This record gives sequence, structure tokens and C-alpha cells, in this order.
Amino acid sequence: METIPRLGELEIEVLELVWSARKVDVREAHRRLGEPRGITSNTVQSALERLFRKGLLERERIGHAYQYSAALSRDEFRARAAAQAVGELHGAQADGVLAAFVEMAAKADRANLDRLEAIISAARAKRARR
Repeated sequence: METIPRLGELEIEVLELVWSARKVDVREAHRRLGEPRGITSNTVQSALERLFRKGLLERERIGHAYQYSAALSRDEFRARAAAQAVGELHGAQADGVLAAFVEMAAKADRANLDRLEAIISAARAKRARR
């Protein structure tokens, strides 16, 4: 699994916009994010370009401009970020993070515990087959 690069506040907002809009160009991104924040179109364009170079956005040239779309879904991004965060921890640190994750998952939806058990069982079975 590829690592998730560190993102700035504007990059996160741009990524959220792309996930919700599916495709955006610089003009649209600036209208929806840049204008309300009082930042220039060039700043928004730079954020889109950085996300493209980081592999989080794809782009297609339409006329003289690029149209950007997400290279991975919001769920895939979150899964990679969570796996990366846990993978960077060891021992007691990992135990605390995993316990907090399970607690949050259970609070969000009681059925999450059953889903987590199924995922863990499948991972154990897969590991046993190796």
C-alpha cells in the first residue's frame, strides 16, 4: 500500500472538493474555495498541481485547461492514512491507537464490531494460508 503524503490545510480542502464534485478545473475550484477564503486563482492552481504530483489527483486536458479528478476514493484515502498511522507505531503506542479505533468504530455503529471481527478473521485465515 502506498503511503499518503503530508497535506496542507488547503490541499485537504481541495481534495474534499474534488471528491464531492467528482471533477473540477481551476476556475471552479477557485470560485468554490479560493474566493471565499480570499486567495488567488494561482494559489488554488498550485494546490491542485501539488496534489497531482503527490499522486492524489488525476488530470485531463480539456482545451487550454486541466480538469482534475480524484486518483483514489475518500474511503481508500482514509484506509491508507489509518494503516500508515498504525504502521508507524509500535508496541504500546499501537495498542492505544487500535483500542481507540475500535472504541470509535463501536460508538459510530454497533455493527462495526461484527464487521471488524469478520475482517480480522479473514486476515488471520489469509495469513495462515501463506
